[in-house]
Amino acid sequence: MGKNMRQMDFKMERPGQVKEGDIVTVTEGVLPSNYYYTINPAVAMSGNIPFSERLQSQSGRVVSVEENERGYYVIVEFDEPEVKSDKM
Repeated sequence: MGKNMRQMDFKMERPGQVKEGDIVTVTEGVLPSNYYYTINPAVAMSGNIPFSERLQSQSGRVVSVEENERGYYVIVEFDEPEVKSDKM
């Protein structure tokens, strides 16, 4: 492995829809100034992603599923370089 992979968090409404190691496909949605991504079929949704950080991949691998006080989150790894954001 060793090459850097891009990771993205997706908010999942209900537990148990995907598990670690699953390969998932994503659909891109467009807002006026951002993209957002949905794990098919409507399993979980990403936050808003700036145009400059558009995802190139259509599928990725679930790295982990986490639960916190705000809900369930799916971390998906995509086979493309991590995006370097200018914003801190």
